[in-house]
Amino acid sequence: MKISLITVTYNCARTLSDTFDSVRSQKCEEFEYIVIDGGSTDGTLDIIRQNNDIITFWSSAPDKGIYDAMNKGLEKATGEYVGFLHSDDMFFSEGTIKSIMQSVEKDKPDVLYGDLEYVNSVSVDKVVRKWRSCDFEHKLLKKGWMPPHPTLYIRKDVIEEVGLFDTSFRIAADYDYILRLFSREDLKFAYLPEVIVKMRLGGASNKSISNIIRKSKEDIRALKKNRAGGVFSLLRKNISKIPQFFRHD
Repeated sequence: MKISLITVTYNCARTLSDTFDSVRSQKCEEFEYIVIDGGSTDGTLDIIRQNNDIITFWSSAPDKGIYDAMNKGLEKATGEYVGFLHSDDMFFSEGTIKSIMQSVEKDKPDVLYGDLEYVNSVSVDKVVRKWRSCDFEHKLLKKGWMPPHPTLYIRKDVIEEVGLFDTSFRIAADYDYILRLFSREDLKFAYLPEVIVKMRLGGASNKSISNIIRKSKEDIRALKKNRAGGVFSLLRKNISKIPQFFRHD
């Protein structure tokens, strides 16, 4: 079995080496690594070339935003399962990919997901927020539940059925995609109770008040589009994040 891992980049020279180092450290050889760059001008391409030995395919060309780039990666993926590692994220440990592969080989889910830790953007060993997920039940969607998107590994044939990211969403296409997947009652979901990804704080959705407002509007649109709830679901989704800042496990 082969896993396709996708990283999308745009002017990420400051963090990309950490991402590549975490991929290089994996104690597993059965995965392909796809890197899609949006036409960077800050030295990102030099870093990609320096790590070409771990990359199966890479390209650099202007795109229409992060979700367009992610779609390009999905179209290139040939593995049985596909996941993303963003250009400011890192795997939690050297055995992460191996653990994912063991889990999917055991449970054979359509979608696997795990836990995530947000870390300080400079001191990546400093954990700021712990996102612990749980086993999935469909009733959770209306409560605003979602798994951490960077921990998802999806069967390639399921991606072909569900389709690509909806690029009419500028910030919340990942949430829309999760709702499209988890609203399906014919799919099998598996929760791997391990931290899969360390994610730096500072994502696009929280960079400004205008982005937070836009994200909220897009979240509501995604909920209504997928018949998974509305404003109340969004409120519960946001409130559920608060305990993540106080976890000690």
